[in-house]
Amino acid sequence: MEGKEEDVRLGANRFSERQPIGTAAQSQDKDYKEPPLAPLFEPGELSSWSFYRAGIAEFTATFLFLYITILTVMGVVESNTKCSTVGIQGIAWAFGGMIFALVYCTAGISGGHINPAVTFGLFLARKLSLTRALFYMVMQCLGAICGAGVVKGFRKGLYESNGGGANVVAAGYTKGDGLGAEIVGTFILVYTVFSATDAKRNARDSHVPILAPLPIGFAVFLVHLATIPITGTGINPARSLGAAIIYNKDHAWDDHWIFWVGPFVGAALAAMYHQIVIRAIPFKSRP
Repeated sequence: MEGKEEDVRLGANRFSERQPIGTAAQSQDKDYKEPPLAPLFEPGELSSWSFYRAGIAEFTATFLFLYITILTVMGVVESNTKCSTVGIQGIAWAFGGMIFALVYCTAGISGGHINPAVTFGLFLARKLSLTRALFYMVMQCLGAICGAGVVKGFRKGLYESNGGGANVVAAGYTKGDGLGAEIVGTFILVYTVFSATDAKRNARDSHVPILAPLPIGFAVFLVHLATIPITGTGINPARSLGAAIIYNKDHAWDDHWIFWVGPFVGAALAAMYHQIVIRAIPFKSRP
């Protein structure tokens, strides 16, 4: 009986009855230190293999992303009846699911950006240098062009007759509507990226880094459900550029600026909101 009482006493000491929740839990950071800001220019990166390995990872991921998603779009639009295809929901799942898988695969190598808007937002937050940001954007765009090119190579006639997966503002919507949809959609995505990869949350909750690709992919899925009828959903300038270059019809370029301006504005707003409002980074003193 005494041994049982001793076990109960030790258990009570190890596992206190009152565990902090909500904001109280947030105050108990586990070995957390604000990470240092990335330098604006880091010439030393150019002589590091890890720098080029990360760029290759971004190229490959964006290539695979365009290949699967544009191929899915082509399968839907070629059918006379959407009931025989995966439909808009399937397209949204293809985009969201590929982001989930690819972020999971490449996060430990390059950060798993796969999107110049994400890279731009993280650069504004000083999470990476300008050198690396520009390199990532170039590799992402090249990967997207190659991915769309492979899809066109399968069935050129089908690709060209069905829009090539290029982003355009749909009939019945204005350019302002399209721009607004791209800004808000990218804001949702980049805000989710910041929240899912927040260093403070990673320090406090060990499961967060493992689960980070899931909310990011789910955000992409939800944004596609909402904005495919408006713009075909860009929220990724590399995706829009790759499809436009390979499709290369006049109307694909008429609204193309929307799919760069919108995502970059949305990414900038998300970066400022997370860093200034949510994390109050400018108001914290650094060691």
